[in-house]
Amino acid sequence: MSAKIDETITFECETGNYHTFCPISCVSWLYQKIEDSFFLVVGTKTCGYFLQNALGVMIFAEPRYAMAELEEGDISAHLNDYEELKTLCIRIRKDRDPSVIIWIGTCTTEIIKMDLEGMAPKLEYEIGIPILVARANGLDYAFTQGEDTVLAVMAHRCPEQEFPIGESKETITKTKLFPFPLLKEKKLVEYANHPPLVIFGSLPSNLVSQLDTELRRQFIKVSGWLPAQRYADLPSLGDGVYVCGVNPFLGRTATTLIRRKKCELIVAPFPIGPDGTRAWIERICPVFGIETQSLEEREERIWESLKDYLDLVRGKSVFFMGDNLLEISLARFLIRCGMIVYEIGIPYMDKRYQAAELALLKDTCIKMCIPIPRIVEKPDNSNQIRRMRELQPDLAITGMAHANPLGARGIDTKWSVEFTFAQIHGFASARDVLELVTRPLRRNENLDNLDRTTLVRKNNEFYTSTPR
Repeated sequence: MSAKIDETITFECETGNYHTFCPISCVSWLYQKIEDSFFLVVGTKTCGYFLQNALGVMIFAEPRYAMAELEEGDISAHLNDYEELKTLCIRIRKDRDPSVIIWIGTCTTEIIKMDLEGMAPKLEYEIGIPILVARANGLDYAFTQGEDTVLAVMAHRCPEQEFPIGESKETITKTKLFPFPLLKEKKLVEYANHPPLVIFGSLPSNLVSQLDTELRRQFIKVSGWLPAQRYADLPSLGDGVYVCGVNPFLGRTATTLIRRKKCELIVAPFPIGPDGTRAWIERICPVFGIETQSLEEREERIWESLKDYLDLVRGKSVFFMGDNLLEISLARFLIRCGMIVYEIGIPYMDKRYQAAELALLKDTCIKMCIPIPRIVEKPDNSNQIRRMRELQPDLAITGMAHANPLGARGIDTKWSVEFTFAQIHGFASARDVLELVTRPLRRNENLDNLDRTTLVRKNNEFYTSTPR
């Protein structure tokens, strides 16, 4: 007789410090995504050191960002901040000619109450280039929220949705044709007659194309992405436009789209893993009255292709310390892969924005016949380390600060920041996620094999032999 599985999600809150990157690190991926942008970080030498170390590998690629260092005179308000920033922006316009300049406010600008929002409109008018102000500083919970801040500000600059003459805001858009081969039959596929759909979240261009294609298979047209590759291509937003996110750390952007732009938010799980991608599409289609086609078969094919990785992770245990707000989605996917999740630490839990993801986590645990792991918000790392000593997980997914200390205590680790920079969205990226997760496990297996192998010297030559 099987024991009854606990079907409730337990949330706990501790009082630990935030051990995470600074949110200004979002510059490292956003400047690559928005190809005609330039990021100006306004802060102190500490911010400059961080950017130099975190983004130093990009220096030969001439990344489109710069550092405006505040000195003692700036902090004590003895210098003219406006003239200094004006000089920098004029130089940026001359050297790079960007379509938009994004000022990134740091902790210092927040503490000294530097009026970036007041200076930006005046300077924008003078130099003729849009200037956005995003306060992506260390007062956030996690470094990924830097992107959330930038996208929330950028949403205000999106044009208003225009409808054809004679049609109301509730009227759906006109049907268009797009050449796309469907189910081995080469023919023109007609998009369904549905309202505009905008996807928000920064993804590499190839993943954008993949998710566009997946929705196109269901006859759904994506009207635009926020952010777009070029600032001039920002999507139209407004009443009657539906929006859906691809990352769990974009709660501030979602709120802006709902309250300020009057968009309709589709609350869906996030397209991470085959199960998450299928659930993401299944949440979008019914909103437009569309019945999904062949999603179950497509998901099964992906799971079948992951069999070699699944055999390796099945039965292994993992502990999330909490770092980048991707923890719920990654834990749900790993549970579906057969892993045991002892604890999900997360710096901040937006229960409204992640409601569908939490529901999918619960359904996944019920399907796998395992208890729902507890979720610890703002975890205390000292308490977590004590719990890990008792549980002895096979793997801990943690921030960089704790990786080496945990490794010295015999616990294998994986940097959570790697999942932020890796391609983890969509059906095709599931293998990349498992590649990251299994790397420490495979390394241990190789070391075990090496320990069983002895070096034997014979006739002044070395060769390897494995004892019986």
